[in-house]
Amino acid sequence: MSYNIPLFELNFDEIEEKAVIETLRSKWISMGPKTQEFEDKFADMLGINHALATSNCTAALHLAMILAGVKKDDEVICPSLTFVATVNAIRYVGARPVFADIKSYDDLNIDPGDISRKVTNKTKAIVVMHYGGFACHMDEIMSIADKHGLKVIEDACHGPLSEYKGRKLGTIGDIGCFSFFSNKNISTGEGGMLVTNNENYYNKAKLLRSHGMTSLSYERSKGHSTGYDVVELGFNYRMDDIRAAIGIAQLGKLSNDIRKRAEIRKNYVKSLKDIDEIIIPFHEYKDLSSNYIFPIVLKNSNYENRNRFREKLAHNGVQTSVHYPAVHLFSIFNNYKKNLTKTEYVTDNILTLPLFSSLSLDKLQYITECIKSFFDEF
Repeated sequence: MSYNIPLFELNFDEIEEKAVIETLRSKWISMGPKTQEFEDKFADMLGINHALATSNCTAALHLAMILAGVKKDDEVICPSLTFVATVNAIRYVGARPVFADIKSYDDLNIDPGDISRKVTNKTKAIVVMHYGGFACHMDEIMSIADKHGLKVIEDACHGPLSEYKGRKLGTIGDIGCFSFFSNKNISTGEGGMLVTNNENYYNKAKLLRSHGMTSLSYERSKGHSTGYDVVELGFNYRMDDIRAAIGIAQLGKLSNDIRKRAEIRKNYVKSLKDIDEIIIPFHEYKDLSSNYIFPIVLKNSNYENRNRFREKLAHNGVQTSVHYPAVHLFSIFNNYKKNLTKTEYVTDNILTLPLFSSLSLDKLQYITECIKSFFDEF
């Protein structure tokens, strides 16, 4: 099906094209100087000591689990209303995900109260995912972690430049992880970033990212070393310089992109706030947000009604999505199921409306008219 209004549009132009061409002409396309530049600029943007580019955010999350010392049969408290990669990373190290509910239908982030109730003597870490670029309640979560000696990993894939009380998301816990998938605020097609202020974590992650090797191809090509040792059982989680060059170009656009998204969100809220049948999550959020997505939750609804709603919008040329199916309900997590009442209602009744920096006011108004007509007919 083709859509007149897609869910998102890439914020690409001749700047990204030029960055790729320049990298190709440099004759170095694997991990090298552009990757280092991307890491340095990203760390500066967040005001953090270390940033390490990875092949994707899933790789960053896997490395974060290892750095945090999570091992087989440990427990890690995590949200279920997230992309499955957040939880898969826990299983990669043989640990057990313990799912916590969301705070409310207005606040789709993990509930600190439920986190606290689920801490046991097997708990090793807490993973938070800042839904849509809106911060979790980090003061409470860090307090729980400090009380029980737990590590905190921030899945900040939705939130580059988002803030919590003046601090950038991803810099509050022990380790932060970001995604540069094609539909994210910063897109390199595939790609991720691990950030930390802990130098030991950074040094170990740097080894693990590239097979545990003590020197890299680019270093050897420049004569900085002639051989290498392998000192860790590592992975191939490297980013290449082509994608890093795109990432650098995207960083230059990020602040303006977020400013435009904030204005679009403001217009959405203004247009939809009087529709009694929907909830607009985070409608009173005050801190800076990346506004990665614009979700709404249907009131007094069910899965079938939500799908009828999506079909109505699709029929009118408006693409929507669901962020996200609840992870704990996937077949592979049958052994970890919990009674997460609020998460289960939301996952059946949420949908994501189009949001990207070039979305025009006319198209936004058309979307809201389609939404109003659905409830007028229902």
